[in-house]
Amino acid sequence: MLRRPTPGAGPGFLALLLPLVLAAALVSAVPALGGTAAAAATGAKVVAETTVAPRTLDLTVRSPAMDGQEKVRLLVPSGWSKDADRTWPTLWLLHGGVDDYTAWTRGTDVAALTADTPVIVVMPEGGSCGNYSDWWNYGNGGSPEWETFHMKELRTILENGYRANSRRVVAGNSMGGLGAMLYAARFPGMFRAAAAFSGYVDTMYGYEPGDDSIGWGPSFSCPGTDWRRVWGEPDAQAAIWHAHNPTDIAGRLAGVKLYVACGNGTAGSLGGLPFTDPVEAAANDVSHAFADRLDALGIPVTTRFFDGQHSWPYWQRDLHDAYPMLMSALGLS
Repeated sequence: MLRRPTPGAGPGFLALLLPLVLAAALVSAVPALGGTAAAAATGAKVVAETTVAPRTLDLTVRSPAMDGQEKVRLLVPSGWSKDADRTWPTLWLLHGGVDDYTAWTRGTDVAALTADTPVIVVMPEGGSCGNYSDWWNYGNGGSPEWETFHMKELRTILENGYRANSRRVVAGNSMGGLGAMLYAARFPGMFRAAAAFSGYVDTMYGYEPGDDSIGWGPSFSCPGTDWRRVWGEPDAQAAIWHAHNPTDIAGRLAGVKLYVACGNGTAGSLGGLPFTDPVEAAANDVSHAFADRLDALGIPVTTRFFDGQHSWPYWQRDLHDAYPMLMSALGLS
């Protein structure tokens, strides 16, 4: 697919790259069994398990990194059990902003899509404005530490107690697209493939010194939250910002199978608003910038740019389109 320049809404809209989808899931919980090995390794422990639908298991994890309890949804394959003799690869699906761990099962047919595939689908809570990062917190560190929760605590829990193995791929929409590329780049060898759908994959795109609009996303997604808590000031804490910008660290994605998809903000074949969606238009700009950076580095990437908006019908199509590549990276047909 040839890329083309698409007029965007400008850097002031970059922080809007978070879907405005709210959800609630009320489920009962029962005490979990096991998890002692993972707790010994990281201090994190599953304290409850809930079966909410066929193949669908919700975990409640007590997390030192998060200084509290967080939820994780798993879609398990046919024949899976915690006592199985075999292990399974994992597909991590990361949600966007102003959303939660139920997003992918609520917004797409991922359960049906994966029904006949021997893969565990991992859908962790990532916070309304978590940015898939350990927050700077004015230099004090500490909770929330989303990266540590996902990449150390949860990964260890899955591999010690839920029969996950070391073959992993990751995908995400909007803020989750940032997370997918961040995790693949910041943890070389962790993921064999990564896909971003309408992703916030160039966090410094169009930045000019003193431009506070670049940090508006966390303030919008988590009202009352000072966006500087996440990565600090983009000038004073420039090293932190660049270390969490997929475009800046794109060279670390060499060897990872990559997929980038985004609409241009206009209503496409799957419908949408009768005017240009500024969120998707801005995502389109940064997705092109990220793909161009990969091209400059000689790193292969599959791209799909189209008429479309920042909504689930398009992300479901993106998931279906990227799915064969993701499964191939795991060695699955």
